Amino acid sequence: MNMQAAPQETTPVKGPAMQEIKTDVLVIGAGSAGLSVAAGASQMGADVTLLEGHLMGGDCLNYGCVPSKALIAAGKHAHAMRSGAKFGVSPVKPKVDYAAAKGHVRKVIETIAPVDSVERFEGLGVRVIKEYGTFTDRDTVVAGNHRITARRIVIATGSSPFVPPIDGLDDVPFHTNETLFDLMEQPDHLLIIGGGPIGMEMAQAHIRLGSKVTVIEGAKAMGKDDPELAEMVLRNLRAEGVEIVEGAKAGKISGKAGAITVQTDNGTFKGSHLLMAVGRKANIEKLNLDAAGIEHDRAIRVGADLRTTNRRVYAIGDVAGGLQFTHVAGYHGATVIRPILFGLPAKAREDHVPWVTYTDPELAQIGLTEAQAREAHGDRLEVLRSGFEENDRAIAEGRAEGLIKVMVVNKRPVGVSIVGPHAGELIGLWALVIANKLKIGAVTNMVAPYPTLGEVSKRAAGQYYAPRLFDSQLVKTVVGFVQRWMP
Repeated sequence: MNMQAAPQETTPVKGPAMQEIKTDVLVIGAGSAGLSVAAGASQMGADVTLLEGHLMGGDCLNYGCVPSKALIAAGKHAHAMRSGAKFGVSPVKPKVDYAAAKGHVRKVIETIAPVDSVERFEGLGVRVIKEYGTFTDRDTVVAGNHRITARRIVIATGSSPFVPPIDGLDDVPFHTNETLFDLMEQPDHLLIIGGGPIGMEMAQAHIRLGSKVTVIEGAKAMGKDDPELAEMVLRNLRAEGVEIVEGAKAGKISGKAGAITVQTDNGTFKGSHLLMAVGRKANIEKLNLDAAGIEHDRAIRVGADLRTTNRRVYAIGDVAGGLQFTHVAGYHGATVIRPILFGLPAKAREDHVPWVTYTDPELAQIGLTEAQAREAHGDRLEVLRSGFEENDRAIAEGRAEGLIKVMVVNKRPVGVSIVGPHAGELIGLWALVIANKLKIGAVTNMVAPYPTLGEVSKRAAGQYYAPRLFDSQLVKTVVGFVQRWMP
């Protein structure tokens, strides 16, 4: 006879009690945008609570700008060893330790990380909670066992890699920028789907570190940039050995680790590793935005003041759906501090925001491209051009291939495109000019040290006045009169 033990009564295990927090400013996300707000608001006297469910520093520090530039730097050192012949330095084939190059990447991240750490922000007076946040109503967010109500809420959850629904992709190992920098095994042949900035930067870094690389782009590689300048970059990458296939939309992916096949409408490509670099998506899934009355589609809808449809809530950085750059996120953070802390109006602009693709040569842009400026301004537009082949510093360093184009309307630059060495540094001058609505004369009046690449900008600006001075009959008449009659 089987005897069953009488069921024992059990006491339900209770989780930690919900903690109620009231704060002036709640920041959701500790990437560049959120950290800018948290640091500024706290140091100016606000009670600030910061939520981060993953890594402090966000995508830029851990998966984006910082590790990519560190890997690009490793590739540059390898490339320099191969390309010294024209300087009288015998080229040698570098011995690349790919894992050690990734170690350099990790060391760079670790060096910068303390600036974005929990400890630093707690030292600034910020209440840091390592949890994701979810809205329960218009001014309340739950994060772990914390229920937080705030006078103002700033959503700064950033973005993550977009992975398109390509047939077979779910069954094949692939990388995004969130996993690539943890890869310690040298790719024999890296396939990259996506010919935008991430794809082209990683293509060049890996070809220089010794991998074979194929970039597969469904439309035009670097298609958002000035085509004349983009072609100079693409030509250089192809010369270094990168295979760039355009007009090749991926239709099916198959294979296994070490043997991956990508079938496109423009051919079939085989490689050992696959990197998906086709764009970004806003991180809004965990937020429960509808509960807060915040309108959204693929990103959060904001006005020029970065306010959402819930007037208590702002959205900044990538999650707001505009330009997706770390410096834009920081700029957004500085912009919303003004209304949040002081009740003063502030609006974000995009016309003065530069961006850079860190290939070699670099490609930098601010404002309108030539095509955009022609469409917007028609016959009022003047395009000033200056090549690096006339710059003495570029010639001395064997880097004389480059071009700057300045789009000018009524003496004011409305856009600048630069391709060449250190284009990302050179665009800074033009960011100052356009941000402050200066006229082209502000650059011609500048005295640039000799010999520097900065003279390229001054020479380009001088093209505005050259025909007005040298081709003017009035100017020649005045000069002739002065030379004849002035004592």
